[in-house]
Amino acid sequence: MQKPRILAAHDSMVLLVDMQEKMLPAIHDSDLLVARAERLLSAARILGVPVVATEHCVEKIGATDPRLAGYTDLVLYKEHFNATRETGFVEQLPVGRHNVVVIGTEAHVCVLQTALGLAQAGLTPWLLSDCVGSRRESDRAAALQRWLASGGNVASSEMAMFEWLGSARHPQFRDVLALIKNIPE
Repeated sequence: MQKPRILAAHDSMVLLVDMQEKMLPAIHDSDLLVARAERLLSAARILGVPVVATEHCVEKIGATDPRLAGYTDLVLYKEHFNATRETGFVEQLPVGRHNVVVIGTEAHVCVLQTALGLAQAGLTPWLLSDCVGSRRESDRAAALQRWLASGGNVASSEMAMFEWLGSARHPQFRDVLALIKNIPE
């Protein structure tokens, strides 16, 4: 897996994995997870980073949480845990955005399997440690450990936002900084 040293807004996209209404109540610290994801997606919108969401078995789990749905540029439906196994999935992702910032649920199932699939497809996935969740914290931790052991990139939402900005001279620095200052602990 190729490891870039730093993210840049012009070659990044966000993949919001299965942050669905009926699933989120079962996720450990789901309100905190959604709040962090919402701040990241707000920064993505400000900085022109496209956001693609997946919805797993939407007829059973519901649509993307309404607090996050408005930030998505595209929603892709899936039945496989690994979204890249869906026909045409990778081809529908934004062109030229090889850094895929992956957030969502569940970290040890759909998030991890999709990230592994994206890497196999030649993209560079980044798991954001504070924006992935599972029902049990131990499963989230195991997913991050496995991802790192496979050579994957891990960052936090704050790291991603500062890397997208690149400099305090960025025209949207103050707008994104306001979001960063409000990231819940």
